[in-house]
Amino acid sequence: MTDNAIRDDPDKKGDALKAQRFHMLEDIAKELSGEVVFPTYFDAVLRLRKILQDPEQSMAAIAAAIAIEPLISAKLLHLANSVAFNPEGREVVDLKSAIMRLGLNTLRSAALSIVLSQLLRARGMADYASLTQGLWEHSIKTSAAARVIARTVPRQNADEAMLAGLIHDLGAFYMLYRATQYDELRHRPDSIKYLIVQWHESIGVSLLNALGIPEEIVDATIDHDRLRPPPVIRNLQDTIYVANMLAGGHFEWLMQDQGDDSTGYLTALEEKYGHLRPEIDTMTAEMRAAFS
Repeated sequence: MTDNAIRDDPDKKGDALKAQRFHMLEDIAKELSGEVVFPTYFDAVLRLRKILQDPEQSMAAIAAAIAIEPLISAKLLHLANSVAFNPEGREVVDLKSAIMRLGLNTLRSAALSIVLSQLLRARGMADYASLTQGLWEHSIKTSAAARVIARTVPRQNADEAMLAGLIHDLGAFYMLYRATQYDELRHRPDSIKYLIVQWHESIGVSLLNALGIPEEIVDATIDHDRLRPPPVIRNLQDTIYVANMLAGGHFEWLMQDQGDDSTGYLTALEEKYGHLRPEIDTMTAEMRAAFS
C-alpha cells in the first residue's frame, strides 16, 4: 500500500484496532525487557544537547535543563541508584539528590548519551510535534504543581513530588513514539490518541518499573487520570492526582470516557485547591526559563 493510500484510509476501529493494540503490546513487552530510549519533546531535547555540549555550563544550569526532560530525569535517577553509584543501597528518590551523587562529569556524559539516542529515534515524530509539545507542557506544569502542593503537606518530600509529576505521563510519550513506528497507525491520529488514552497509564507503570524508578514514585502515578472527588492530600499519589488535574490533566481527548461526573469533580477540585494556581504558575515559569 502506498503512503498516500495509508493517509486516505479511515482511522482504525473495533476489531482492527484491537488487533493493532495486541500487536503493539507484544512489541512493547519485548522492548521493555531491554534498554529503553525514546524521544519526548524534540525542541527541549535539542536545547538540552546544546547546554550539555557547552563546557562553560555549570552543574546548576545543567540540572535545571535536565529537570524539564522526563525520560532523562528518570534514567539519571536509576543510574544514581545503581550498584556503581550506590554500593551501600541507600536509594534516592529525587533528581537533586541523584545529580549530587553522580557528579558533573557523569551527569554530563550520561545525559548527553541519552539525548543523542533520543535524537536518532526522532524520525517520524514531526507530524506529532504539537501533541508532544502539549504533553511536555503538561508534564512541566504537573511537576511544578506537585512541588507546590507537597510543600503544604507535612513530611512530604517536595523534590520527590516534583520528579514524580515530571514523569507521571512518560507512558504517553512512549506510546506515541511506539505508535508512530507502525505504518498502519502513523497517519491515523484518532487511532493513536485512542490507544494512548486506553493504555498510557498501565504501560507507563511498566515503563517506569523497567527504568528502575523507586516503587513509591511508580505507585504515585497510578490512576492519575481517573476522575474522582478531590482528596484530602495525605500521600504522594494524592499529590500527583491533584497536580495532574490542576495542570490540565483533563485534556478533552483524555477525558472522553469519564462521563457526566467530570465537570462536578473538576469544579470541586478547583474550589479546594485552585488557590494554589498563582504559586504553581510562578514555579512553572521558573522551570520554563531553563528551556528558553
